[in-house]
Amino acid sequence: MSDDSFIREVNEEIRQDQAKAIWDRYGAMAIALAVLVILATAGYVAYDYWDSSRANASGDRFSQALLLANEGKNDEAVAALKVLEDDGYGAYPLLARMRAATVLADKGDFAGAVAGFDAVAADTSIPVAIRDMAKLRAAFVLVDNGSYQDVATRVEALAVDTNPLRHSAREALALSAWKEGKASDSLKLFEQITADEAAPRNIRERATMMSELIRGSGAAS
Repeated sequence: MSDDSFIREVNEEIRQDQAKAIWDRYGAMAIALAVLVILATAGYVAYDYWDSSRANASGDRFSQALLLANEGKNDEAVAALKVLEDDGYGAYPLLARMRAATVLADKGDFAGAVAGFDAVAADTSIPVAIRDMAKLRAAFVLVDNGSYQDVATRVEALAVDTNPLRHSAREALALSAWKEGKASDSLKLFEQITADEAAPRNIRERATMMSELIRGSGAAS
């Protein structure tokens, strides 16, 4: 046997002895860790399936409620959405609250719609962006079904230059002011929209049209 072969055999024996010593010391721990990994993976897969199943079920129910609303079955749609508010999963209870208020407005229950949007706006557990959107939705319902003060109470704070909803908030305020005969105030608000390059095109076009209408009427002094 050559020296190289002898050295290799010795090294192999040493490695086997070391591996056996490591296994004797940590083998049980390694098995336990492997079992934990398997259990954790199985648990995650089970939870993901459960989570997806609940979300899909709520999504299907939400779609059915929207279908009822689109078919003009507003009372049935509201009832379905109310149930989803109570026992839906994920974001669907909040979506159901917002949609229920919209359906109430569509069926002519403006007080109920405003109350629904106001309830969302007052719920501090809901993200601010959605609460602000609820305020805006309530304000637009109130343009034709409330006073300028009603509208202003909800969206005046959103009309500041730094708020991303300022264009829609100003439009709601301007329309309400025009309805109450406050032509100068209305024109000022519409002009703020037309002068804001960040305003969405459709809102700017409506604001331009209304500005021309108010100027042409001679109502603004």
